[in-house]
Amino acid sequence: MATRSKALVWTGVGLCVAGAVGLVVGGALDVDAADPWASVAGGAAGLFGLAVTLYALLGPTSAPSPTPTASVTASGPRSVAAGGAIGSVATGDGATATPPPTMPAPATRPATGPVTASGERSVAAGGDIGSVSTGDA
Repeated sequence: MATRSKALVWTGVGLCVAGAVGLVVGGALDVDAADPWASVAGGAAGLFGLAVTLYALLGPTSAPSPTPTASVTASGPRSVAAGGAIGSVATGDGATATPPPTMPAPATRPATGPVTASGERSVAAGGDIGSVSTGDA
């Protein structure tokens, strides 16, 4: 449960306990005097509960934390690195990489760790790789 939600729940619990204690003490001291106070307290608690509920539902929300970005590095000769999916790659002289029969679906999540292609004609992807040709034709 989020911190704001916990705070609102415990505020509501605290108000209920305080109201119950107040009514018991008021009833023990003077029942006739406790009746109007109970009506006022009940109405106030209802309005406050409505306000807290509306604030919890419609109030400001915390911004989602940014997703970590992947470090994408291609450092070798003819190397290829991609943070997501790769459909077709050819790094050799005269080589062709035929597209796969079906292209890979876009990655549902981007790579969260490093994606590194560091050797000669190396290929690295944070998602799916469809077709790769790294040799000469």
